[in-house]
Amino acid sequence: MDAPPPPQPRWLDAAEQETWLALVGVLIRLPAALDAQLQRDAGISHFEYQVLAGLSMADEHTLRMSDLAAFTEGSLPRLSQVASRLEKRGWVRRMPDPVDGRYTLAILTEDGWAKVVATAPGHVDAVRRLVFDPLNGAQQRQLREIGRRVLAAVDPAGAGRFVPPRRRSGGPDPT
Repeated sequence: MDAPPPPQPRWLDAAEQETWLALVGVLIRLPAALDAQLQRDAGISHFEYQVLAGLSMADEHTLRMSDLAAFTEGSLPRLSQVASRLEKRGWVRRMPDPVDGRYTLAILTEDGWAKVVATAPGHVDAVRRLVFDPLNGAQQRQLREIGRRVLAAVDPAGAGRFVPPRRRSGGPDPT
């Protein structure tokens, strides 16, 4: 018996390839641009800022490390290394979760909050300049919907976890 030939790949047409290459460019260049701005202006990486921002938006500025890892899309080992660096700077502290000692809590310190407050304006300016200013309102809505759909295709169970945990009011929007 002869096996049927494998199906042919669904090659991208010219318009799809152009769209794909534009997206790849954004995926590569936007994180690099945001990281460069944060390194230059605040002396921290984009991932470090996401950790601080995630904690700043959480109730009592506290999250389980596993929840913070999900929010930042980082592994627990990577997050642990970053949390150690942030602890040395006095911006974060960790402690066992008193409700369930199997978990570790990450807590934003007052100095960490001050770092977010000082860093957020420059970061949001970069985000606005690089992402929002080039787009009109309709394009921004389209980008939001496109992002949601792609995230749902990539990770159907986790597409909503990019929403900050328990949004706080009364402070800077760390973006």
